[in-house]
Amino acid sequence: MGECDDCCDNCRWKDFWWFVLCLAILVVIVVVIVLVVAFGFVRQVSITVDDASLTRLALVSTPTTALAYNLSLTLSIRNPNWAMSAKNTEPLEAAYAFDGQQFDRVQLADKGAAHGAKKTVLYKLTSGSGAAYVALGNAGVAEFKAQNATGVFEVEVAVSGEVKYTARVSKCKIQAKCPLKLQLVPTGQAAPAAVVFQKVKCKLEKADKTC
Repeated sequence: MGECDDCCDNCRWKDFWWFVLCLAILVVIVVVIVLVVAFGFVRQVSITVDDASLTRLALVSTPTTALAYNLSLTLSIRNPNWAMSAKNTEPLEAAYAFDGQQFDRVQLADKGAAHGAKKTVLYKLTSGSGAAYVALGNAGVAEFKAQNATGVFEVEVAVSGEVKYTARVSKCKIQAKCPLKLQLVPTGQAAPAAVVFQKVKCKLEKADKTC
């Protein structure tokens, strides 16, 4: 009788250790899966222009072609990754262009600035110039005059930068284009009731395989 009890006790201990071993293996598998999901795949940031207004856009001669402008906009940049923050490895910038020609560039964030996991950062920009050089050429000048006649201008905002995500070795480029159609509303004039800015989702260039 005593020997049978000893056998049963040994079986119980073996069953217990097998249970512990299986549980440990299961925990390891779950941890590995969580780490792979958290850090194995990168989701690109999403960029939108939430608001924008144009109070001045005019051709001036200095004697080269230039644009006098006043532009305000709100850029929204969201990091959709739930575990990885993104840190700028070079300054984050926004460039303004008309008819494919850049006429100004502004800095959004300096090198080292971070975008936290699942966080959205808003950049409110108000910039202008009395004579921002732009190489429009005859075709560009003609396009400006055509748009000026309608009072609605097509301005492109290009966002560029480079980030490094948590626990990742490679650096990832950010290249996005945001095409805007803005109705000119000179300072001091009330905006027409029909002028309601629709949020624009910027188009990002395809990321490298490592990103």
